[in-house]
Amino acid sequence: MNATVITIMVVYMAVMVGIGLYARTRIKDGTDYHLAGRRLGVFMMAGTLAATEIGGGSSVGVASKAYGDWGLSAGWYVVAAGIGILLVSFVAPAMRRTMAVTVPEVIGRRYGPAAQTMSAVLGSVALVALTAVQITATATIVSTLGGISLAWSIVFTGIAVIFYTWIGGMWSVTLTDFVQFFLIVGGFAIAVPFALHNAGGWDTVVANLPEGQLGFTKIGWPTIIGLVVLYFMTFSTGQEAVQRYYSARTPRTAVLGSVLCGLLMSVYAFIPAVLGLIALAVYPDIDPNNALATVSVGLLPGLIAGLLLSAVVSATLSSASGNMLGSSTIFIKDLLPKLGTTVTADNEIKYSRIGVVVVGVLATLISLWSQAIIPLLVFAFTMRSAGPFSAFLFALILKKTSRLAGVVSIIVGTVCGFAWELADEPFAVAAIIFGSVCGLASFLVIHMIDARRGKLVPDAYGPEADKRRESAAAL
Repeated sequence: MNATVITIMVVYMAVMVGIGLYARTRIKDGTDYHLAGRRLGVFMMAGTLAATEIGGGSSVGVASKAYGDWGLSAGWYVVAAGIGILLVSFVAPAMRRTMAVTVPEVIGRRYGPAAQTMSAVLGSVALVALTAVQITATATIVSTLGGISLAWSIVFTGIAVIFYTWIGGMWSVTLTDFVQFFLIVGGFAIAVPFALHNAGGWDTVVANLPEGQLGFTKIGWPTIIGLVVLYFMTFSTGQEAVQRYYSARTPRTAVLGSVLCGLLMSVYAFIPAVLGLIALAVYPDIDPNNALATVSVGLLPGLIAGLLLSAVVSATLSSASGNMLGSSTIFIKDLLPKLGTTVTADNEIKYSRIGVVVVGVLATLISLWSQAIIPLLVFAFTMRSAGPFSAFLFALILKKTSRLAGVVSIIVGTVCGFAWELADEPFAVAAIIFGSVCGLASFLVIHMIDARRGKLVPDAYGPEADKRRESAAAL
């Protein structure tokens, strides 16, 4: 069976590389490389957004958690993500109207260079960590299937994702994501009935599960609500997600694509959890991270196993490529100019491709050092969102804000988030939530003080700023 599975996966990878080579022909400038020319329609945007967010944590990670303490309720990890995306839909038009390329760019327009640099460092480093998570998740499949060490699997996976992201940028990522999304949903949906049948049927699986594993809300409503809040915060400030909203054809497209993505993710959510439960019933003594791969190899026909494992690789690689491109984009747009390098229309693509390689290599090294999946995901989410969340959100929805409020909230939110995480999250409150609440409180206090002092400022650049300059020139 392994020969069939390997053949299918090799063909799949060849197709992805082919799509990347095709995407290269569509790149004419930096906007094409970073934002697919701002031409994504509803279905393309929904597909790439869903494929990016359904990654290692939502496939390998969910199956692992279902195998372990969370049971069936591990599916809420993805349902919460879908709800988070639906909530982001409310600010999606504002994101698209900024005509920006990065999250720190919007923060810098409103709060100044210091705020832009801080959010850029946090966002870029977090995305490197998130890329490492997806490389690890893919490598566990390759290692289990190919019988090679996890370390070599990580290296091979890192090289593959670096290559096709380097080739075509956002066009490559978007086109491969669109194909990958349908493979993800289709592969997982087809695998469940075959796995159940070969495991002896649902009744046999249930009989072999520890008591309580089928609890639909076993993780508890506080955790579920916390995940929803966490995802709203991280998706509304995460470059890999926001970059898709920036790439939408129109603000309305951004909303519709976001809503469709949220619905699709919610439909998919519990499928990997069921596969994790099947793995627990049949293989009770394996590494939880290998639950999905073990079910595939042990319980599925070669063709179906190949489709499922290709779907898992699709999920992880699509997320890895989106995170990699997002980190590179932030570095090129927000950090490199501050290091004294002039980025022009002529050299932007060159620097962007160098950035992709650097990010990919760093992520691969992190993956070799730490094979954690969901814990590293949560750490990265906290890093990039706890501080910048309030500053970015208010920059989108308020016409004028306090510069000082933005800077202080980023510092306070980040420090409090990390301190709360180091304290092992007292009272079971997630670090990202605690940090974001602290950042929000500091923002609101300083914003109100500066409002009374008449020190609020509008966006320093962008469509609204252009309108103000045109009105001033007309006078």
